[in-house]
Amino acid sequence: MSSGSGPAERVILAARRLLQNLLDTGETRLRLAVIELQEERARLFSLLLLAGIALLLFAFGIGMLMLLIIVAFWQDHRLMAIGIAAAVLILSGLLVSLRVRAISREPSLLRSTLARFSEDKELLDQTRIDHTRVGERHEEK
Repeated sequence: MSSGSGPAERVILAARRLLQNLLDTGETRLRLAVIELQEERARLFSLLLLAGIALLLFAFGIGMLMLLIIVAFWQDHRLMAIGIAAAVLILSGLLVSLRVRAISREPSLLRSTLARFSEDKELLDQTRIDHTRVGERHEEK
């Protein structure tokens, strides 16, 4: 009787293969998460840099426009021109802050990794259901 071909040895080998597959899948998912984090960091840095430059240029443009409007109405309606310019700036700031708040609530970190984990879970659940059905068929026979 050879010890390498018994049912216990086959179960141990199957368990080892299953564990190795789980480790390989986990390593793949972890590598995906690391890559996503690196991409997100680079995207965030470039986004912040471009947003800072845009805000600076936008602020200078608004300042010049306000100065032009105030100088144009200096003789007759200087207080009204200053008040309207201030109201426009406050309203614009409020709208931009609402948009920033909406953007900050959108989840984007590790989106692909989480999607892959969901797919893996669905496949495992489906495989478990299929194996349960096969087991029920064998019990019926």
